[in-house]
Amino acid sequence: MVRVKDPAVRSLLIDRAAQLLAARQPVTLRSLVAGTGVSTMAVYTYFDGMDGLWSAVRQEGFTRLEARLAAVAPSADPVRDLAALGAAYLSNALAGPDLYRVMFDAAFELEDAAAADGTLHHLVRGVERAAAAGRLRDDVDPLELATQSWTVGHGLASLVATGPLPRQALAHGVPLLTALFTGAGDDPGRCRRSVERGWRPLTSGRRSASCGTALADVPPG
Repeated sequence: MVRVKDPAVRSLLIDRAAQLLAARQPVTLRSLVAGTGVSTMAVYTYFDGMDGLWSAVRQEGFTRLEARLAAVAPSADPVRDLAALGAAYLSNALAGPDLYRVMFDAAFELEDAAAADGTLHHLVRGVERAAAAGRLRDDVDPLELATQSWTVGHGLASLVATGPLPRQALAHGVPLLTALFTGAGDDPGRCRRSVERGWRPLTSGRRSASCGTALADVPPG
């Protein structure tokens, strides 16, 4: 008889592993399943052992992020959409700070490194849309600007979601992205308005009771 695997158990173990790593607690089979209601055999059933689990932890982080970015619906304002992608990135990090920490720990090999690149490709396509709409200069390199935009989001995520700065620091994303996109050719006033609209979900709107993440206008991933 083939035993059907429960995706909820897989997610539970991945989240638990991320929490232990982030807290710098010893990670053993017993500590991993403590309080989860599953046996240590589940680690072998779902991941073929601890090495497979760690790879899955990093991969899951990028999978969830890619889904969150894919859920950002394009609008008639491509610069607003670029800011909205940044807001979705931050929202994802705030919703799962433990998993976010592990995503960028290269000590654990990804199961599918190419799939993780999909997160950056959302930004690249966003830059290409903005350039096609005449909001950016023709000589702007989409990959370079997308990487710079990701750097802004990652820096804020590291300092707010997993670091020392308060949530209010997320507001810095507006002037940072405005300066970035203005430098790439957008009109300063128009750019500021677009970025503010895309970034608004992080600084206003209803909040999640569990983690305080602003969710208005940001589709769940």
